Formats: sequence, structure tokens, C-alpha cells
Amino acid sequence: MPDRRPFRRPAGIFALVDCNNFYVSCERVFQPKLEGVPVVVLSNNDGCVVARSAEAKALGLKMGDPYFQVRSLLVRHGGQAFSSNYALYGDMSRRVMGLLAAEAPAVEVYSVDECFLDLRGMTRWVQPDLAALGKRLRRRVHQHTGIPTCVGIAPTKTLAKLANRVAKKRPELAGVCWLQDAELRAWALEQVPAEDVWGVGRQYAQKLQEQGITTAAQLAQVPLGWAKQQLGGVVGQRLVRELQGFPCLALGESEDGTRQRQSLCVSRSFGGAVTTFDQVWEALANHVTRAAEKLRAQSSAAHLLTVFVETSRYDGTPPPHSRSTVVTLPAGTADTGLLLAQARAALRRIFGPGARYVKTGVVLGGFEPEGQRQLDLFSPPPAPVSIEEPRAAVLAALDGLNQRFGRGTVTLAAALVGKQQPPPVWATRFERRSPAYTSWRELWTVSA
Repeated sequence: MPDRRPFRRPAGIFALVDCNNFYVSCERVFQPKLEGVPVVVLSNNDGCVVARSAEAKALGLKMGDPYFQVRSLLVRHGGQAFSSNYALYGDMSRRVMGLLAAEAPAVEVYSVDECFLDLRGMTRWVQPDLAALGKRLRRRVHQHTGIPTCVGIAPTKTLAKLANRVAKKRPELAGVCWLQDAELRAWALEQVPAEDVWGVGRQYAQKLQEQGITTAAQLAQVPLGWAKQQLGGVVGQRLVRELQGFPCLALGESEDGTRQRQSLCVSRSFGGAVTTFDQVWEALANHVTRAAEKLRAQSSAAHLLTVFVETSRYDGTPPPHSRSTVVTLPAGTADTGLLLAQARAALRRIFGPGARYVKTGVVLGGFEPEGQRQLDLFSPPPAPVSIEEPRAAVLAALDGLNQRFGRGTVTLAAALVGKQQPPPVWATRFERRSPAYTSWRELWTVSA
């Protein structure tokens, strides 16, 4: 039954701008010959499909398909496959999000290719027709970056996500869907399956299917008590209220580096199985170094350090296939040297001679502000400021050089081994990677 509470005017107007097939679109910006060609982007070590062009989707390629299984189909239709080029994608994402941030009072960078915009007040003072605003946003982003987008505009964030999905599926909308009144919202809710609503996972999708709830419109009509009981408590209630047009979710902190993360994980699968401690340590040292850089970038210190290693689940070895250990640091730190020392000792505790490792990584947790570190009551007093300050200055200089000249330009010796040529066996394979066209090191060279 629909909710019978008195109607109140919705207080929010949100837009969701989503880049279409983002990884593929980034490749096409610098290689226009790929337009109209089936294109896929692969995961680390060129394992699985993680992005597809519309033409690749039309061939029946699915997310997560192993590349070796679809390679022949792609070749038969003149398609192309690329290794993930995260440096290029990250830079293109920053450009897109910067353009959007200049167009709205507040934004939330939700992911590398999605951004929420708060449009409250813009209908009165700036842009009376929000559909026209959405079209202008699409034109501006495409003009300055070459990336195609779709825009969904609605009174709530959940409806804005839903509107964006409708905009992608309905060509007649020209990439913009503004749910400006109750009639349009009712129509859009009928277009979207319940399992595709933002916030409905696989488990809840199955439960809704069992109850005969197949569309977002039907989900919006369920009693709030039922939603609370069956869909995760208050979260389920908020989901239904958002579908009904009542905003329950405000803009959150962004995923573009400004969010104060509560944990950090850096890991990557190896390019090939490794068996020696030194090889695993080389990879882990690089991950710890990168994690420490991220920690300092948000001015945090970590109290917990977790190191883990994994063996292959498919080589016939018995489980367990992963081992980990947690280190509680006596005081929070973002010092790369201190973290490397703790990580090396932790790795020795879990490393098993003779095992064929395929992955390692580090997780940092227990964060606190760098300038407000909690000291251990039963540990010796910290080093004098005269000792800590020069070390902090060295780390700040190191971060500044890497930011200016590129990641890994200056690093500690433990992480330097990963820069050797040819690459070590643990290095991730990117055999089909295109150039990072926006990097100074890989700019196009034009000969006249």
C-alpha cells in the first residue's frame, strides 16, 4: 500500500552525471578510429573484461568475461582490447569532475565516472529549465574532454540515479531525464526493474522477486514497515521514501581524494606466481609505500597495519589460500620507513616457503588526525620534536617531488626494486596498454 502521510514539497533537486562506458570513452578520445568499433578494457594482468563499448555489448560480451574466452569473438568482428590505463582514466576523471564542480553549488564525486550535483535554488536564480541545464552540462563536458555523459535530475539522489539509467536506455531523451513532476516520476519508475534500483543488492533483489515486486514503481508502493523489516531496517525505509520523492540522503564526501578514509588497502595480483620471500617483499614494499603516500595526503596517521598474501585457488593446492596478520602500532604513524619495517616483520610471520603466491597487499586502519596522535600510556615517550620534524620534512619533500614529476620518481630503496627493467615477475602485466596521453612522459610527439 502507498504511504498515506500528508504530502510535503520535496526540498532537494539532485543531478547525477554519469560518463558513458568511461574507460572505453577515454581510449576513444585519443583514438577516434575506435568509434563504432567493439572495444573492451581488461582488468589487471589482462584477465577479465571490466568495460565494454555499446558495440561490444551488442556482441553479447559480459562484464567479468575472461579475455581468453572472448578474444576470438572480438577479433572476428574487428574489435580491440586494451589493458587498464588508470593514469589516463584518473586524469580524465579529474577533468570531468572539475568541469561539473564549476556548474553547481555543491558536488559529490561518487566514483571515477559518476558525480552528484546539488541543484537547489538553480531553478529560480540560474537555470529555470533544468533539462536545458542537463544538456548544457553534457555539451560542456564533451567539448572540453570528449567524454559522452548522461544526466538524471530528480528530487532525490535515488531518483536521480534512476533517471540517469532511464536516460541511458531511452535514445529519445537525448541523454537527459528530468523527473520534474509526479507523472514523469511514475513513468520512470515503471521503466526500471526493482533489482536495478540503487541500493538493492542481489540478496534483496531475490527477496523482492519472491514477493512479486518486479519494478521500481511496485517497490515505491510497499509499506514503510515492510521495508524496514525486509530491506535492512532504516536503510530500507529511506530507499522507499527516496523513490516516493522525499529526500533522505544528502550529498556525501567525495571519492576524489577529499574523503577522509577510515581505512586504506593497496594490493594487486602478480603478473606471475612467485615463490621467494624477496620477490613477495618487493611487491609488498611498493604497496606499503603507496599506502603511506595516500595516508599523508589526507593528513592521517594509522594505528593498525594488516599484511596479507594469497596463493592461487586453481593450481590444485589445498586451502587456505590466504594468510594475514595484524600489527597494532604503538603510536599512529604515516612514516613510510616505520611502516615498511613493521610490514617486513609481519610478512616473515605469514610467509610459507615453497608456496606459489599470486597476490599480496597491505591494509592500514585505526586512523586519527596526524597532528592529534594518541600516545600509548605504557610505551616510551615519543622521539623529540627535533628528531621527528626533519623526518617529516623529508617525507613532505619526497611527496612533493613525486607529485610534480610523477609517482615513483623518488622513493625508498625497498620500493625501488620494482622499477627495474625488465619488470620483475610479480609486476602486473599491461601488455595491451595504450599510452597515458595526458602524462608529460607519454605526450604525443609530432614530427614536421
